[in-house]
Amino acid sequence: MEFPAIALLEFNSIAAGIEAGDAMVKRAPVGQIQSGTVQPGHYLVLVAGDVASVEEAFAAGKEAGKSALRDTLFLPNVHPEVVAAVAGQRQSAREDALGVIETISVASAILAADAGMKGAEVSLLQLRLADGLGGKGLVYFHGLVADVETAVSLAATVGQNQLVRQMVIPQLHAEMWENVNRYGRFGQHFGWEAA
Repeated sequence: MEFPAIALLEFNSIAAGIEAGDAMVKRAPVGQIQSGTVQPGHYLVLVAGDVASVEEAFAAGKEAGKSALRDTLFLPNVHPEVVAAVAGQRQSAREDALGVIETISVASAILAADAGMKGAEVSLLQLRLADGLGGKGLVYFHGLVADVETAVSLAATVGQNQLVRQMVIPQLHAEMWENVNRYGRFGQHFGWEAA
């Protein structure tokens, strides 16, 4: 998925989310739409495409589902690594530092990831969204300590109202890097099926 703009609407009602997604694609010819349920019973609608179409679809979705909106995001010039991470791409690396941003919503995690990537020389290790997190978002940056500190600070500033915690860990132990790089959920260590 390579598009210059993305928008995401997060609903606390599945029915309202479906209705809003329908309104979005009826209003504007977006390049792609992805929607579905996430824990804990929320509904996400993500659209991508050219800036004008995504902006128009975003407005339609907000209008249609306004009473059930939990959080929103419109990024007209989204960072390419953020788009790749939303699509499920994960990096595997061991750098000087790990930066963690934990948010209470998916939209705020994506916004935080974009801000950190645009403002610092870091890489996006992974972006975990909602499922298995009770609806939260997690952003993992990696790079040199000073760069990770900058990325985390920028990310925390844009996601301030939705921020649970921010942290920079210099020289994360090798065994913890292995855990962070390979697994998201505890049960994956043991081959448990994801719920």
